Amino acid sequence: MDYTLSKSKSPKGEFAARKQDQKRQRLRWSDKYYKRRMLMLDKKADPLEGCPQARGIVLEKVGVESKQPNSAIRKCVRLQLVKNGKQITAFLPGDGALNFIDEHDEVGVQGIGGSMGRAMGDIPGVRWQVFKVNDVSLNELVYGRKEKPRR
Repeated sequence: MDYTLSKSKSPKGEFAARKQDQKRQRLRWSDKYYKRRMLMLDKKADPLEGCPQARGIVLEKVGVESKQPNSAIRKCVRLQLVKNGKQITAFLPGDGALNFIDEHDEVGVQGIGGSMGRAMGDIPGVRWQVFKVNDVSLNELVYGRKEKPRR
């Protein structure tokens, strides 16, 4: 039997498993999703560093214009994260939530819920939302069930 006619480039034979494993490991790096996952590029680019929530200090209040076809100014805050000093923009959910937040307040932020950790809805470039102000739920403040603590 002549084995030189084999058209396959991969090793064949009784003891070829190790060689095939090594080849598969080497060639997996050409898959972009595998490469991003192994090098943890998404976690490195994420200001929250892979965590679901983080704390930050409010730098300023900003209004972000919504995308077409809507027309509104979405109330947001620029804040600096405590853990690494990075600056992000976070959305303030709720009617009148902006009135409960002042500069230099400590707020808790979490993902806004867009697919793949991206922005959601008509708010361009905003990937996080505020859920706590000075360790009090923003929701409770908006509904009037709690008062903001004086610091």
